[in-house]
Amino acid sequence: MKSGLPSYARIITLFALAVLTGVTSCSRQPIYPPPAVSDGNAVVDVSALKPETPQFFTYTYRGKNISFFVIRMNGGVQSYFDACVTCYPKKRGYQNKDGYIECRACDMHFSVYKLEKGMGGCYPIKLEGRMENGRYLIPVAALEKMEDKF
Repeated sequence: MKSGLPSYARIITLFALAVLTGVTSCSRQPIYPPPAVSDGNAVVDVSALKPETPQFFTYTYRGKNISFFVIRMNGGVQSYFDACVTCYPKKRGYQNKDGYIECRACDMHFSVYKLEKGMGGCYPIKLEGRMENGRYLIPVAALEKMEDKF
């Protein structure tokens, strides 16, 4: 008599492991291109931003990937951490889907025009930044201060 699992049990076990691996790899927050950094600021060229479309970036600090997005709309520029006020412990962030922002953790979605209010308790954490000479500057210290959210 052979020891170990019967062949159908091995196939089921291998399939379950493959599914589990796929699910856990899809649940991680993506890593985006790094922002340019100059004089203590993450720098985003505003002319490269498409209107009403978030541009995502990942800044690495102490081995942590701190992701954020910048969006140009209503004649200005806004920035947010890629972390939900409520869902950040799941470390999934947001995605842009057909003009809507969607939380990868709770699947809540809302218009880019409602970023600051979101829906219910789901909305991205505001990130300070300022315009200067056609560039949007985000203090690196502001990114580093929120490392615990990532």
